[in-house]
Amino acid sequence: MSRPSLSPRASADGASTTSRKSRNEAKVAIESSEFDAAVVAAAPLLRGTALTAAIACVAGTGFTLFGYDQGVMSALLTAKQFEKVFPQVVVNSSEPANHATLQSFVVAIYEIGCLIGALSNLWIGDWLGRRRTIVLGGIIMIIGAILQATSFSYAQMVVARIITGLGNGLNTSTVPSYHAECSPAARRGSLIMIEGSLITFGIMISSWIDFAFFWISGSSAQWRVPIALQIVLAVVMIAGIFFLPESPRWLAKHGRNAEALAIISALDGKPHTDPGVQQTYLGIREAIAAETHRGRDSTPLREVFTNGRSQNFRRAFLGVVIQCFQQITGINLITYYATLLFERLGIDDVKSRIIAAANGTEYFLASLIAIVLIDRVGRRPLMLFGAVGQTLTMVLLAVLGSVDSSGTQVASAVLLFVFNSFFAIGWLGMTWLYPAEIVGLRIRAPANAFSTASNWTFNFMVVMVTGPSFNNIKWGTYIVFAALNAFIIPVVYFFFPETAGRSLEDADMDVVFALAYNEGVSPVQVSLRKDVPLAGSAEADEILGISGREGSLREDATRQTETEKA
Repeated sequence: MSRPSLSPRASADGASTTSRKSRNEAKVAIESSEFDAAVVAAAPLLRGTALTAAIACVAGTGFTLFGYDQGVMSALLTAKQFEKVFPQVVVNSSEPANHATLQSFVVAIYEIGCLIGALSNLWIGDWLGRRRTIVLGGIIMIIGAILQATSFSYAQMVVARIITGLGNGLNTSTVPSYHAECSPAARRGSLIMIEGSLITFGIMISSWIDFAFFWISGSSAQWRVPIALQIVLAVVMIAGIFFLPESPRWLAKHGRNAEALAIISALDGKPHTDPGVQQTYLGIREAIAAETHRGRDSTPLREVFTNGRSQNFRRAFLGVVIQCFQQITGINLITYYATLLFERLGIDDVKSRIIAAANGTEYFLASLIAIVLIDRVGRRPLMLFGAVGQTLTMVLLAVLGSVDSSGTQVASAVLLFVFNSFFAIGWLGMTWLYPAEIVGLRIRAPANAFSTASNWTFNFMVVMVTGPSFNNIKWGTYIVFAALNAFIIPVVYFFFPETAGRSLEDADMDVVFALAYNEGVSPVQVSLRKDVPLAGSAEADEILGISGREGSLREDATRQTETEKA
């Protein structure tokens, strides 16, 4: 039997394959006057580069807020006014032994709120849509920030940080998907990496603001104002999202096809009749039809735990693992405890804050390198480069930490900067990009919720044990993280496929995993091959099990679209 053609041209005798029919019918529908009017009416205010830049700015504001909230507590933990209101965080030889744990707990409890927020996105994300979920997350963060800034007891601060984390968990499990779904494949990597850089930008800002308010030693404004300033970023994010469109993939998934096409057209800066725009739109509809066909008797959440050609569980699990790996590198030793680390090296109160702020600044500058490299070098090489560098740095920190001298203390301070650089290039933005790329559209919301929940679970673990660990095994803490970074290297090499250049809308990764499944080989091998057909081609349809099927999936998609338009 010959393979069905995807050519739009009908044969002389009028025979056509199901796939050809459905594409022709979809094109006719797109060109219909009523549908044209609906598309024009749904057009967003901005188009082309302006729209892409606006989405990047708002998404970036969300990640700047994330970074600011992570970094702001670093210097406040040892601020005199903060210690006066919360004596439980004071750690020295004259204080109870459990203060190290209480200090870590008030920092780490934020991650529990983030975990709850990320998991709640399993149900909220697809129901509300990307934009409204981001707005909800921002409002919750504002409430949490107000409660933190007005805290007068340890218990109130703990509750307030949980609430703030709840909002941040919603945002961090939504913003990467929203941005990825509104970005072209060729530039998606660099655009998402910008978000990673803006996390460090937020950390940098918080460090310098903490240092500026450090001098207000006679007022609780020393710590209340730095915490409250995150409200400004949340307001900007919420206000900005009202001027942006919804994700075209989410709209198409919910049957709002005219709006989806209008937004694809606006993102590309081309008319909705442009062949490239139509191809993207049809690719989304076909991907949804294929995923819907596979899951007619199942919900997206349940489908996360399925395998077969789609390899959904494997792909979702890779997203969970990469977020876990980001945290067990030990980066939050520095992010949350930078000032304390420099003070432990014997540096005085003021200089430790200056160096911590400089560390945050260098962290931001190093993250810019990844923006340039991500789409040129690919995902796997950067992850491997970062993991190797981080392992060596942690080994050196352990060696130097075992020698108590002024020279080794200076070298250790420098190595904390070096570790930040390796992490910023290899792992900072990667773990927000990769989970969105590796999974299919139908399970993207629940899969990203699981992966982000993994981030916060292991974030909590690392931040919670850091204080007691340094109190008990001191420089041995670095040995633990050196071993964990070394473990990451072979896992990434053998199990993580390359996703660079693969289209989200055309389900290219679906083809990679299906081909690997059909041939019984590793998806890593297939992802590095140059002969993998693009989604939408006849070869790809055959790999996915679409070609020649009675009641073609594309025909299903087209019939559904026709009904909705009518």
